[in-house]
Amino acid sequence: MTADQNFHSGGDGAILALFQHNQPPDSDNSLVNELIISCASSKDSLSKLYNMFKKDVFSLAFSIISDFQLAEDCVTETFVRLTQINRFDPKKGDGKGFILTIARNVALELRRKYKKDCMAFIFQSYGEADKTVEDSIYINQLLSSLSDKQRQIVVLRVCSQLTFKEIAKIMKCPETTAKSRFQKAIAILKEKAGADYE
Repeated sequence: MTADQNFHSGGDGAILALFQHNQPPDSDNSLVNELIISCASSKDSLSKLYNMFKKDVFSLAFSIISDFQLAEDCVTETFVRLTQINRFDPKKGDGKGFILTIARNVALELRRKYKKDCMAFIFQSYGEADKTVEDSIYINQLLSSLSDKQRQIVVLRVCSQLTFKEIAKIMKCPETTAKSRFQKAIAILKEKAGADYE
């Protein structure tokens, strides 16, 4: 177990807990790509993609917008736009990254449109029983100390479990920048939490 895995794995002192998703394993990336291609004409394909990625899209959107209703709107709009895409190349395809790129763009558009204050960030998911109000308030306080980009990278890394290469593509920055922003964010979170993770 690496230091990152240990830090995010849970326990009394964990800052973030990984969301449990029905995410396709890496070996099923070709399935995701096929579903993206067919989702414009197949409700079944769109439904499968929605069920696979709605939590990832919501988490990313909420990290940007900080508004539950707007984040839900972002989920809907992301999958609507996915059915209108005609430039996805499955041979190059990183289907998950493609969907999250759309989600990030939609969330940024909504934030600009509604001019939301993004400092009041609360980590949420769809009705997770183990999330209490106290957890949300605590995480809100921790994540409010991060910059907008740091917060997005933490969500993409921790919740969506993307590689730094995938994050860099979504964030349109070098891989080394994505990694350094994440490491700086984790250092800030550790300091704010006042816990010893060594």
